[in-house]
Amino acid sequence: MLKVAPLVKRSIALTTSVVMVAASAGSRVQAQEPSEIKFQLYPIEQFVPCMAANPYVTPTVDVTVKRGNRNDLMKLTLKGFKPGIQFDLFSLEKSLQLADGTIDPNFRGFGLVWYQSDLRPGTTIVKTILLDQIFGFDSAVNLKPTKTFHLGFWFNNPEDAKECGFDPSKPTPFNGEQKAGPLAFITRPVLPAGLGPLCTKPNTSTTPATCDP
Repeated sequence: MLKVAPLVKRSIALTTSVVMVAASAGSRVQAQEPSEIKFQLYPIEQFVPCMAANPYVTPTVDVTVKRGNRNDLMKLTLKGFKPGIQFDLFSLEKSLQLADGTIDPNFRGFGLVWYQSDLRPGTTIVKTILLDQIFGFDSAVNLKPTKTFHLGFWFNNPEDAKECGFDPSKPTPFNGEQKAGPLAFITRPVLPAGLGPLCTKPNTSTTPATCDP
């Protein structure tokens, strides 16, 4: 029988402990949540001519969200839009676009939506709970807690989209008066989880994927 000297035993034990500590530290690093994320919203092509300041340049929407202790800070920057045009921003359960920008053939609606802010060209700041934990529920109708990890915004004035084929006599409910125009910009699912960009800790071990709070 092979005998291991006490000193060698202690060395083996120490080495094992170091490996375990290193592995544990590595797990903690991987689990750290990002303090800031950046992403874009994408236009609904049909309505680009009705919001672009330059007919040859598509407007852009860049978003930065900084994680806070009590709430998060989101900065939306709208560039290339017609002066004075107004929009209404919502967080959404679902997007109508797939990750590659094509229309989701299984789209049946936006699901749960939250009115977040009015928008204008330039920069808008929103402070609320956004990253990983934004949700709503309604116990009166047995709606369980539902996450809204997508963003989208609608034309505030239906007339602004009339020349692009929208019928102002059939407004959508996406503003304070529930008489808005069509969807203008929206986020897309982030692969591989397929969740909206406001989820920074996707859990792909579940089907469908979920977001760790």
